[in-house]
Parts: sequence; structure tokens; C-alpha cells
Amino acid sequence: MDIVITYVDGLDPAWQKDYEQYTNQPVLEKRFRDWGTLPYLFRGIAENMPFIRKVHLVVSHDSQVPAWINREQVHIVLHRDIIPQEFLPTFNSTAIEMFLHRIDDLDEEFLYFNDDMYPMQPCVAEDFFRDGKGVIGMSSHIWPSNMYKTHCRNSYRAACAAIGKKPGLCFLRPQHICSPMLKSQCEELYARLEQQINASVTRVRSHGNLNQYLYLDYMYLGGWIVNRRHHKKHFSLGVASPKSLCQFIMHPTHKLACINDVQLGEERYVELKKTMLYAFNQRFPNKSKFEV
Repeated sequence: MDIVITYVDGLDPAWQKDYEQYTNQPVLEKRFRDWGTLPYLFRGIAENMPFIRKVHLVVSHDSQVPAWINREQVHIVLHRDIIPQEFLPTFNSTAIEMFLHRIDDLDEEFLYFNDDMYPMQPCVAEDFFRDGKGVIGMSSHIWPSNMYKTHCRNSYRAACAAIGKKPGLCFLRPQHICSPMLKSQCEELYARLEQQINASVTRVRSHGNLNQYLYLDYMYLGGWIVNRRHHKKHFSLGVASPKSLCQFIMHPTHKLACINDVQLGEERYVELKKTMLYAFNQRFPNKSKFEV
């Protein structure tokens, strides 16, 4: 089993130059700011997921790779390695997600992590895959109340079309945590919907995008998903108190956590970042093999 992590450093001058040139907009610092917690994702993997074969870090430029990354232990994947040239550069995570299955030497079973997701307690392989099937909770929703849920609905309808099922009023949304993917299923779906998937790709987010749930929905509809919710805790930094966040990180009550960034004022951002870095360093004080 492998792990794929997508990451962007919004302070990288090469990335900023591309962003401003191709979007004709200044970089939205709050949208792409770095919380400095990526090392603790790697430490969580090393400590709590010893069954992982390889970790792949997906970035746009080589200059995006943090200096502390041990390149002998982490497979660096550049966007150009997996995404067709006509779609580059891209600043849209949903576009990147369409092509993760094209990573070289990717295991059949892989987990897709955003960089705000963390393994906090010991896990076993069966938490994520059982008898060749992915494990994740699936829920039904009626109305897409924002762009993210619109992408979810788009993805569900496309997956239904690929498998020959007529979608109803509801659409599926997988649990918001690391996604268990089967490479062969991703390749099969992409072959069926290549034209539609490519047509949905945009440089920045738009309402017509598909997202990674396209692949999970396809797997679920085809009988390749065990519908079981992960033992996870979700924090939105817009409402989470520093005290509760610190308490959970230092003494986690769930195997997995997602700490979701939102638009924050500078003062609250600084306070929460300081809290998170302190707590994570208490929970994972030792460097992992993924760090130099």
C-alpha cells in the first residue's frame, strides 16, 4: 500500500510567478499559506502506518520540495510527470486529482492524503483496504450548497454514467479523509471517460470540475468500496479553539484527523499556527525516515 500526498508552497517564487502569469491575479496568500505541519504528517505515517510501502509527494516544481525531505525515502512527483502538458501549469487541486493514478511505480492499493490530514494513532492496513476493496464511509446529499459539493455531484453523475446507472436526486459524498484508491479501477474509469475528464480540467477551480470522488464513486458503484466510516476527528480552524486543538493533537482520541484551513485573520492564523506546531511537536517529537 502506498500513500500519495499533494502539496503546494504558496511562498515559492517560481510557483508565484506562474500563478500571477497564468491567472492574471495576485497570489491569494491566505488560500495557499503553509502552516508548517507537513513534517508531522510524515511522522504520523512513520509511527502509525508501518505497513506503507512508499510515499509519493506531488508538487508543481522541484523548488516546492521542502529542504527537510529525504529524497531517498520520498518519491518526488512533478505535475509534468503525470498531467498532460496542455493543462500545465495548474493551480487547481481537482485537476491534479484526475491524474494521480499515472504516478510511476504506484501500488495497486494507495491512499490519497491532502496535506491537512494526519494519522494520529496506530492504524492497521485493514482500516483502509479489506479483501481488495477500499474502506471509507459514503453519505447521500440532495443539494450542492457550495462549489465543493457541486464538484461532488458532478463526479457522482459522471461515475453513474460510466457504470450505466441513472443518477437519482441525491448524490454521494465520501467521508472527508484519506481516500482508498485502486489504481486499476482509476485506470479503467479514466479510459472510459478520458474525453469528459479532460474537458472538465481547468487551471483554477470552476463549477464544472470533477474531483477525486469520481474514482471513489465509481469504485463504490462497482462494488469495490466497503461503506464503513473511518475513526476520524474533523476540525475547522474557523471555529476550533486553540485549547481543544492542542488537547486533541497531544492526546488524540481518534486514529485520523483532518484540520481544515479557512479564511482567517492574521492574528488568529498566527495564534493557531503557534498552537498547532507546539502540540504536534509534543505528539511527534522525533524525526522520521522521511526527513534528513
